[in-house]
Amino acid sequence: MPKITYIENNGTEHVVDAETGVSVMEAAVKNMVPGIDADCGGACACATCHVYVDEAWAEKTGKPESMEESMLDFAYEPKSNSRLSCQITVSPELDGLVVRLPEFQG
Repeated sequence: MPKITYIENNGTEHVVDAETGVSVMEAAVKNMVPGIDADCGGACACATCHVYVDEAWAEKTGKPESMEESMLDFAYEPKSNSRLSCQITVSPELDGLVVRLPEFQG
């Protein structure tokens, strides 16, 4: 299973084994990673699963689609590497992915 590292705003790391085919958000919720609220359950209808994708992984995770970009407008301190973790699907190519969590969720 691919490993994903979630880094809280305070620097605390959570490394989880994520099933292929689930979203980065679902893997966080399943493993009780704090800071991923996921209020809409992964429907891309809120910004409470906002993460900053480590620059080394930006190409592999891809760019946000237009609906995701619209939702990121509601995220806390969006940056160029902001993504909604519900929109990133775990694949073997994402083994080692590192995402950082914002101080607050939108």
